[in-house]
Amino acid sequence: MTKLERHTYPKKEKLKSKKLIDRLFAEGQSVSAYPLRLVYLGTTFDDKVVAKTGVSVSKRNFKTAVDRNRIKRLLREAYRLNKSMFFNNLTTQHAFMILYIGKDKPTFVQVETSMKRLFEKFSNKVSEK
Repeated sequence: MTKLERHTYPKKEKLKSKKLIDRLFAEGQSVSAYPLRLVYLGTTFDDKVVAKTGVSVSKRNFKTAVDRNRIKRLLREAYRLNKSMFFNNLTTQHAFMILYIGKDKPTFVQVETSMKRLFEKFSNKVSEK
């Protein structure tokens, strides 16, 4: 069982670099599967991770931190469970930001199905190149 198959989301896979996040939004491409949007950028990291990922929820749509934090937890969990299906065959390193662009509170099932569609779209787009 490889590292990615263990369904973990360790600290080194989290996107934290302010510079990289700014570059991601300036130069990155995106795919959407409502209510999620994935902004991605091919890059290189010092550590041996395939992808660094961050999640974000708009303060405009969800005023209370409780709601935003719950949605972010759902996004991270859906990512953690499904990343091995899509990213084990990635050869280049990428930075990802998963944005929740919906207006109402989702269930975990909704987030997970959207996440799978989002990763499929990303895989198709990357394999076209």
